[in-house]
Amino acid sequence: MFRIPELLAPAGGMEQLRAAVENGADAVYMGGKLFNARINATNFSDAEMQEAIEYARLRGVRLYVTMNTLIKDSELSDALRYAAFLYEAGADALIIQDLGFAKLVREQIPDFELHLSTQGTVYNFEGVRMAKALGFSRVVLARELTLDEIREITKENLLEIEVFAHGALCICYSGQCQMSREIGGRSGNREECAQPCRLPYSICRENEAGQMQEVSGQTFALSPKDLCTVEQLGRLAEAGVSSLKIEGRMKTPEYVAVVTGIYRKYLDLYAKHGRYQVEPSDLRDLAQIFSRGGFTEGYLSGNPGKNLMSGDLSKHQGIYIGKVVIG
Repeated sequence: MFRIPELLAPAGGMEQLRAAVENGADAVYMGGKLFNARINATNFSDAEMQEAIEYARLRGVRLYVTMNTLIKDSELSDALRYAAFLYEAGADALIIQDLGFAKLVREQIPDFELHLSTQGTVYNFEGVRMAKALGFSRVVLARELTLDEIREITKENLLEIEVFAHGALCICYSGQCQMSREIGGRSGNREECAQPCRLPYSICRENEAGQMQEVSGQTFALSPKDLCTVEQLGRLAEAGVSSLKIEGRMKTPEYVAVVTGIYRKYLDLYAKHGRYQVEPSDLRDLAQIFSRGGFTEGYLSGNPGKNLMSGDLSKHQGIYIGKVVIG
């Protein structure tokens, strides 16, 4: 028998946290000022982190903290001190990418719950089994899996399985992009991604004079649409998913409120009736608050090919409301 998955919302700051909680999130994930892959979000100081944890706890909402960068040997002592602070403050779990750091946390704070980040690149049952052996209680799967592949992973019920349900997609497998680091020395695994996938590109060819000449117009060839699975919540629940994650720690409180509220609505309808029909007005609201030329269901039904890509613009496109005629 399947259960209704946890709805996990993002919080880049205190306003986003309140928006998530007030719109029905079961859990919230957020980052502090250290070892956080969304370092350009507002994030939480130590005092704000304690306030946020207390705020969530009083309202029955779980709170997970990201320490999801790769950590240098010289940083391990500081990272462990920060993990200890979060544990004492009452955070429910840490989201970690660095397996060596996870091993040290397990040894020194053995009852602190650990979730393996999507950047752990777990895409099959063997990866989940490895995560369990390393002391993780939950795995955030790679975003490139189909529903059938997710079912194969969940059927053994080894660990809680979390998947992304809504928000930005990375063009690279499980977020393991090296393009920003290679071009400008800014690694996404070190909280510094410059998002080269959102830039325009053109095809160039060397001419007879040995110069590079543009032979095509600029396109956003590496920029995916945003993920939207609001019409697939029943299938994800039946696939055994434990948690549905909304991406967006860089997004506004309004974004968090709209997306969380709509997903909460349809999860509750599915829990009550076993089915639901998404209203066009809710799909419009999701597109209006943020979308890159429409949405994609990602790889749930297989490789979407070119339909994954955003097309002519890599930023928020909004919705069509009409044409302005002058004269």
